[in-house]
Amino acid sequence: MRAMTRHILVVDDDPHIRDLLSFALGKAGMTAEEAPDGEAALAAIARRPPDLIVLDINMPRLDGLELCRRLRAGPADQAALPILFLSSRDDEIDRIVGIEIGGDDYVVKPFSPREVVARVGAILKRGGASVPAPTPARIAHGRLSLDPEGWEARWDDVPVALTATEFELLALLAAMPGRVFSRDRIIDRLHGPGFAITDRTIDSHVRNVRAKFPAGVDLIETRAGIGYRIGGCT
Repeated sequence: MRAMTRHILVVDDDPHIRDLLSFALGKAGMTAEEAPDGEAALAAIARRPPDLIVLDINMPRLDGLELCRRLRAGPADQAALPILFLSSRDDEIDRIVGIEIGGDDYVVKPFSPREVVARVGAILKRGGASVPAPTPARIAHGRLSLDPEGWEARWDDVPVALTATEFELLALLAAMPGRVFSRDRIIDRLHGPGFAITDRTIDSHVRNVRAKFPAGVDLIETRAGIGYRIGGCT
């Protein structure tokens, strides 16, 4: 049976960039819808929720960071939408903030359309039901339970909305309790060897995951100078 075509929402105030990315995504077998700003993107999402959003940070009216904040604070289906940020080369702080508020990844302008398509594909594979789950069975660790096939996290049997990247990070740690993962090892496991992403991005994802669980719980432990491991989840 033929796989369902992925629907991507491209949000950028530059029509040339929108056209360029829409063409590249179309060549890769995806459908692309365009929005010139955050407000138009919200309307597009309400009409037809996309599988992923390619989102420029700096836009008039409603910028990418604020749009991401609204989505992450919204209904569960919007809160979990994968987001790939587009950022100017000199706006490192914006890229960091973008990841901290729930972005899955970012690409720096000027970029290669092939790189954007590759990143989109990588994010969709991490969260897609048509690819193998990151672990073979349900993970139960303390008060935490994870269903890799359904991409569902629960704490005391209460669902916790996580992005695909956040879920896979937590599943990686919880599947091997007691093991400490360096940031480089986490990057390799989530994205593949040689993937261009910084340690600070991993730190931001960890902070995001912690923030979605009750305050004070022993979820993820930091081993100074080494990396992270799953806590006791008590």
